Amino acid sequence: MKYIKDLKDGDRVFDIYLCKHKQSAVTKNGKPYESVILQDRTGTIDAKVWEPNNPGISEFDALDYIEVYGDVTSFQGALQVSVKRIRVCGDGEYNPSDYLPVSSKDIDVMYQELLGFIGSIKNTYLKQLLESFFVKDEAFAKAFRNSSAAKTVHHGFIGGLLEHTLGVTKLCDYYCTMYPILKRDLLLTAAMCHDIGKTKEISAFPENDYTDDGQLLGHIVMGAQMVAERASKIEGFPHGTLAEVQHCILAHHGKYEYGSPKISALIEAMALNYADDTDAKMETFKELLENNSDNSGWLGYSRLFESNVRATRCE
Repeated sequence: MKYIKDLKDGDRVFDIYLCKHKQSAVTKNGKPYESVILQDRTGTIDAKVWEPNNPGISEFDALDYIEVYGDVTSFQGALQVSVKRIRVCGDGEYNPSDYLPVSSKDIDVMYQELLGFIGSIKNTYLKQLLESFFVKDEAFAKAFRNSSAAKTVHHGFIGGLLEHTLGVTKLCDYYCTMYPILKRDLLLTAAMCHDIGKTKEISAFPENDYTDDGQLLGHIVMGAQMVAERASKIEGFPHGTLAEVQHCILAHHGKYEYGSPKISALIEAMALNYADDTDAKMETFKELLENNSDNSGWLGYSRLFESNVRATRCE
């Protein structure tokens, strides 16, 4: 199988891909066509079915695994597949792991490391809160382990939410050694819970798209709600402690324009914001470099970083 990341202008494809998205459209001349997004574990590519009524084009839907025959061309600086034939594939013809992006790190190992941080929490209420999610709730644990941290921007792969959360937690733990004024139990609890709402905001793979609740409420609000619901089931959970955990979650994007309902009023909330931002941006830059590994020069302008970027040449 030739992966999408390895395709280049002029290639001919005859492989199985996941149909990530399908939309009917018409050209300026009124001719119908299908606009399709093909996906494998290395990325996605735009595809066009210019002759959708051709006998060689089988009926297919989004999230079907389809065998595609076509040519790779370049259009406005981006690669595109001009599809000639399509066949819907059945179970056993493909390995789902070839089509869904997965963390390069061992998910079991990462989860055990996260549980180790939970074990280090001394505050009995915060420890019970964390255990109610990550230890006792098997459905939540499964969803958390398999979720992405974002649809596209960073950690957009199976295990991405876990990898990002662990990265943020490690940074916060380091902050606590550097700045003893930080309340470690509060900060690490908030770090481990800051994105739990993403298990409800973004649907499971292979769809990996925003849910209705995700669009209407967002993961920050839903995460704060989830924490409140669990805390209400823990006898004697201090209201003030709950409010501080919720505040850290609500403020972790730092600014109103970044979708944060609150601005940091606690030093732990500020620390969480910086840890979250650091881990997200480092992963985004890493993915940018990895996706352009054949280009040792300038990679062009990045809207996120507001700069032209390139790989480091110093060894």
